[in-house]
Amino acid sequence: MIFTPPLKPATLIKRYKRFLADAITPEGETFTLHCANTGAMTGCATPGDTLWYSTSDNAKRKYAHSWELTQTQQGDWICVNTLRANTLVREAIEQNLIDELSGYSKISSEVKYGGENSRIDLLLQAENRVNCYIEVKSVTLLQHERGYFPDAVTLRGQKHLRELQSVVENGQRAVLFFAVLHTGIEQVAPAHHIDARYAALLAQVRQAGVEVICYGATLSPDGLSLCEKLPFFID
Repeated sequence: MIFTPPLKPATLIKRYKRFLADAITPEGETFTLHCANTGAMTGCATPGDTLWYSTSDNAKRKYAHSWELTQTQQGDWICVNTLRANTLVREAIEQNLIDELSGYSKISSEVKYGGENSRIDLLLQAENRVNCYIEVKSVTLLQHERGYFPDAVTLRGQKHLRELQSVVENGQRAVLFFAVLHTGIEQVAPAHHIDARYAALLAQVRQAGVEVICYGATLSPDGLSLCEKLPFFID
């Protein structure tokens, strides 16, 4: 994924109302920008961090600028725009960069499925192969030298796990794909201390045959790309 034009920097003043943040440019201009991340953003939105933003030419938007990346004061890069995760994973699959997901001839997004009124992020199909349903999750929470998901209690995420297990029970392939969008994270685990129910469900569905795949990413103001497989642990 290439940012055209490249992102511009500013210093974060504060994030508020979930969808908004105030920042100040290197020239001293204060402005408000949109934040697409609805999560807790723990460790991703510390005042004084450098944020990198894109600008839309859509005149109907109230806020033209979008917060894309955080460059922390510790030197880590984080993609805080969770909308980017699905695009990154799709691009990587199309470019045959994910060995576990290669060999499919068709890829679709946001396809309705399951018994709980869900939409799967990505659906892979090919002749003479079972369908592969992929739920993509963005991992940005770094604690105790490990990446965790989720960063807040997620009933929606719990529903997705149940749906993936149903896919496996119906003879199809199901994948939970953790796109690790924090350069300081080198391994991933379920956040028992944040959402114990999600962690228990994840262990259950994995035992039932749902696959878990984790990949890290390179992040810069010029663009983003998935790069290497990372280990996943259930303690």
